[in-house]
Amino acid sequence: MNKALLSDDANLLLWHLSSAPDPLPRAVLVVVSGLPGTGKSYFSRRLAERLPIAVVETDVMRKALFPAPTHSADESARLFRACHALIEDMVCKGIPVLLDATNLVESNRERLYNIAHRADAKLILVRVEAPVEVVAARLGQRDGGAADPADNSTAGREVYDRMASSVEPIRRNHFAVDTSRDITPVIEKIVREIQRWVRV
Repeated sequence: MNKALLSDDANLLLWHLSSAPDPLPRAVLVVVSGLPGTGKSYFSRRLAERLPIAVVETDVMRKALFPAPTHSADESARLFRACHALIEDMVCKGIPVLLDATNLVESNRERLYNIAHRADAKLILVRVEAPVEVVAARLGQRDGGAADPADNSTAGREVYDRMASSVEPIRRNHFAVDTSRDITPVIEKIVREIQRWVRV
């Protein structure tokens, strides 16, 4: 990746990526969407166990840019500008990327659709959800400091309530997954779809 072409923020995020796999013959962009506590990062980790893919987790990237995150609109706008720049750079080089973020508004998702289009990448959209009582229990653990150690999010019930009213339906074909159930069948479908795309 040519760091000189990326913004300072995007370069900072690049250093916080855990790893970036080798490029594929054909580019892939997986966009995972859902409210806080629905299990986006759990789903993303499970998919990354089955495929070599760079996971851009906004909870991790937010902390890289903002050591004490507030989840304000200005903070999120800066975060997503940097994430989108980094994702476009990687996808255009053929590096498979998964974006783990709330991605609740269609106009924001359109930017990702455009990145995939410009890179001629396979775009896979995933809407993650869970029953209200399951989400409430997860957020309660997070607010109480008893969250899963693998949980990088600082978004608790207050952030969930603020974001819930802004959810817009995904207007394109997408996978829907309930993380309170066995997610293996959806993972396997996505893996097969990506493998078919790469082999063509």
